[in-house]
Amino acid sequence: MTDGTCGWATKQADYRAYHDEEWGRPQTDDRRLLEKLCLEGFQSGLSWLTILRKRPAFRRAFADFDCDVVAAYTEEDVARLLADPGIVRHRGKIEATIANARATQQIRARHGSLAAWLWRFAPPPGPAPASLADVPGKTPAAVALARALKAEGFRFVGPTTAYAFMQAMGMVNDHLAGCPARAAAAADRAAFVPPTP
Repeated sequence: MTDGTCGWATKQADYRAYHDEEWGRPQTDDRRLLEKLCLEGFQSGLSWLTILRKRPAFRRAFADFDCDVVAAYTEEDVARLLADPGIVRHRGKIEATIANARATQQIRARHGSLAAWLWRFAPPPGPAPASLADVPGKTPAAVALARALKAEGFRFVGPTTAYAFMQAMGMVNDHLAGCPARAAAAADRAAFVPPTP
């Protein structure tokens, strides 16, 4: 990647790798989808680079985001996590992650998978943004997703968070027009078959 192609992808190697290899690529694994929803909530007030670097610790703390394990967490687990220096120690966000795991269980019981439910909100591919100024902070599709997530019991999932999630999980491709990673993300999306209930 040429430095600065997407603006936010900095010189740090871990951030570049995330941009080049993950961001904007379609994702259907329920654990990774739940993880990103929860980590977007943890990011509130922080940089994504901070969360990205703590991601291995978050995965250890939350059983690799296995919804059945996390949904069974108790107040003792919350206390344990509040003492874990590897993650962001915020009671509300920790409790939100447990609530999100429980909401995921309910969605999976009704729709087969979290992925099948989420991909119903993906808009059709749009034009490539020419600059960061062309990338919206939220869209009508993100507002609809945020509203649906909240109705299901998810927390820390406003429209801006929902849109960041959609960008990261490949529901939209907001790599800039001149970004080398855009073509790979677009090819992945073109070959992608959304999961069905």
